[in-house]
Amino acid sequence: MTKSNFLAFDIGASSGRAMLGTLENKQLQLVEVHRFKNHMTQVHGHFYWNIFSLFDELKNGLRKCISEFKVQPDSIGIDTWGVDYALVSGDDHLTGLPFAYRDHRTDNSMDDFFRIMPKEETYMLSGIQFMQFNTLFQLFASVTQKHSALHIAESMLFMPDALNYLFTGERKTEYTIASTSQLLKPGKAVWEEKLFKAAGIPMKLAGEIIKPATPLGNILPEVQTETGSAPIPCIAVAGHDTASAIASVPAKEGNWAYLSSGTWSLLGIESPVPLVSEQTLAMNFTNEGGVDGTTRFLKNIMGMWLIQECKRIWDAQSVLGWHEIVALSSNAKHFKSLINPDDAGFLNPGNMPKAVQDFCERTNQPVPQSKGEIARCIYDSLVLKYKHTLRQIESVTGKKIEKLHIIGGGAHNSMMNQLTADATGIPVFAGPTEATAIGNILLQAKALGKVNSLAEIREIVSNSFEVIKYSPSPKLNWDEAYARFEKL
Repeated sequence: MTKSNFLAFDIGASSGRAMLGTLENKQLQLVEVHRFKNHMTQVHGHFYWNIFSLFDELKNGLRKCISEFKVQPDSIGIDTWGVDYALVSGDDHLTGLPFAYRDHRTDNSMDDFFRIMPKEETYMLSGIQFMQFNTLFQLFASVTQKHSALHIAESMLFMPDALNYLFTGERKTEYTIASTSQLLKPGKAVWEEKLFKAAGIPMKLAGEIIKPATPLGNILPEVQTETGSAPIPCIAVAGHDTASAIASVPAKEGNWAYLSSGTWSLLGIESPVPLVSEQTLAMNFTNEGGVDGTTRFLKNIMGMWLIQECKRIWDAQSVLGWHEIVALSSNAKHFKSLINPDDAGFLNPGNMPKAVQDFCERTNQPVPQSKGEIARCIYDSLVLKYKHTLRQIESVTGKKIEKLHIIGGGAHNSMMNQLTADATGIPVFAGPTEATAIGNILLQAKALGKVNSLAEIREIVSNSFEVIKYSPSPKLNWDEAYARFEKL
């Protein structure tokens, strides 16, 4: 195999980076080219994403790859978080900054929508778990609140699609990112018109859906001039970051589950078909699109956002490193207090430590006081949530989960990895930490004919990156803690 170079842009809700991947002889090497912060911008009481600033950062990454790293990539690909979107007018302009999913305009949207279409029917039509910020409810909020942008919009582009559009001028909707919207038929790249109609969303916003690993076209001449790039193709990879990450899970056989651990914890299995039933509705599981026709049957769990927000508040007093936070939590008593990580009060409370304390007080538990006690409460609760979710998956599929692959930034946290193995009683395999960028890069390679299948992608990952195994060695009474947790 000849040497190929691919530039992946991986953007999360708190940061983004450009990662250069070099593929040769079924070995992949990664180099970080550029890293930048991403954050919501509050304007007149609403939260937005500054998409033009993000576009500038991506161009900076491409420029640095060429000028500083002396590599002209064969292609670029972009992945981001799900559900958020930009609207494009008929004369090819964005109608404004995209709303951020933590904006409070959707606080009552689900209940209002269910007065028009019942919850059960909505789930059976979409197969997507209910979260107030799903695209369906965001657009419904814009309809009911009479946002003017809807009147001039001719199309809707999810965040990676919108950035692809800024690079190429091509308006296309990639399947995996569209599947997060709650506007597609389960497991199909087909819009569900009944949901558009019930919400009052114009069908003209529903664009052409394409599969992951589809070339979109070359980057525009103006971008070439600005970055010094050749007219390279922009590839629609698995635009949803979790879909790209799951493509790079180094799993070969057996009944395995994955945990993509970052700002969110995405815990689930790769299924050949959607799993949509009254049982999965009651458990609030989602069926999102994956690579090569697979379905990501999973649950979104409020993940490291909880501790990230605590750190943000604590840093205003005195900056703490992540290792310091883990050390403080290690010295605190296990299971003294527990939270339900997915309580609505944790979505965007402003002061996360206080939100944790308020939850414990409201549920008649000891209120954690120190930073270590609050962090301990969060870590223990997340691990117990993972145990709970795995049990739910087993009850749906009738199959015992034999191992858990943890990928993403959370795979660095050896304490959490060991606690997860102890709590669940199954081996945990941690790594690769750069799973999303790896999946993005190897799907670019697939689009250009350098890789042939999902199985080959996973073979390359296994050849290229270290995976650390954590075996269960429980020293704590997890069953008693779990019984307490379930009552929450």
